[in-house]
Amino acid sequence: MLLASCTFARVKFCFNFVARAAGVLFAFAFVHAVAGPDADNQPAPAASGTTNAAGLTDTRYGLFDGLDHRSAYTLEVFPEPFLVDDMALEDNEIQLTWLHTKGSGQQSDVGSIEFQKGIGLMTLELLVPFERDVSPEQTARGIGNIDLSARYPLYQYVSADRMVDATFGASMEGGIPVQMRVSRNAELLPQIFNDLKLGDHLTVQSVMGYSTLLGGGDEGGLRSFEYGFSFGYAIEHRNLPLPGVQQFTPMFEVAGETELNKEDPGENNLLGDVGFRAKLNHPGEAQPSLGFSWIFPLDIAGRAELHWGVVVSLIFDF
Repeated sequence: MLLASCTFARVKFCFNFVARAAGVLFAFAFVHAVAGPDADNQPAPAASGTTNAAGLTDTRYGLFDGLDHRSAYTLEVFPEPFLVDDMALEDNEIQLTWLHTKGSGQQSDVGSIEFQKGIGLMTLELLVPFERDVSPEQTARGIGNIDLSARYPLYQYVSADRMVDATFGASMEGGIPVQMRVSRNAELLPQIFNDLKLGDHLTVQSVMGYSTLLGGGDEGGLRSFEYGFSFGYAIEHRNLPLPGVQQFTPMFEVAGETELNKEDPGENNLLGDVGFRAKLNHPGEAQPSLGFSWIFPLDIAGRAELHWGVVVSLIFDF
């Protein structure tokens, strides 16, 4: 009974901590939305700008003029990553994902539904996963950590010829445990990101974060450095006329995690994946996108975690 009480107290503490952090983010988003349109914070077409006293076009806006009207960040040109956290601006998006991985005597299946909502330049995200983990000792299934996150661009650089278009920003993510047999630790993950567009086709999405697991158990208090890079090359239908496909984007990603304390400080776990995203023809307002990726380990620790995996996802933008 005493052990159960302690465990409940830890979970309650973790839940309240994450809920408060998420509440601050969503309160900020609510205030942002209630404030209504603001000339300094609204995304604008890439060619827009204002003319200053000298007769030159000024494309800067936002806090400390950190943002640039010419940036393609507001135009949804960045494909949704598979292993790397999405840091692009989204309007309204629903994503259904199935992740299957297999390792030494272990198998995992994760099905998730994700909703993203844009409020001005801020993107809010809610993800609910259902997990099934099979090992020789046991089979565990249930709802994993429910993730709440928010992200916002802070600075943009666009070259004169628009060949280089970079957006730097920050995000905060909180994971709330629901079922102890699947996950008993809450997670806080502040991150910084860069969404880079090079020319008309190539995109590079980079993200780095500091993860802290809250609660008891072997992983309670674990801190790690997480990072990822997602590369995409968009090919329009006129250049690759696949039936029913508007745009085809081959993708390659690298996602890593370095443990900072506990038993193996400095140990790095590195995974890679190669796949594609395909924007499909659609008769209505919702834009469907199909994705598939093959996952593989890139180092010894990654090989100990899994031998191979696949991701299949279906996205609706509306």
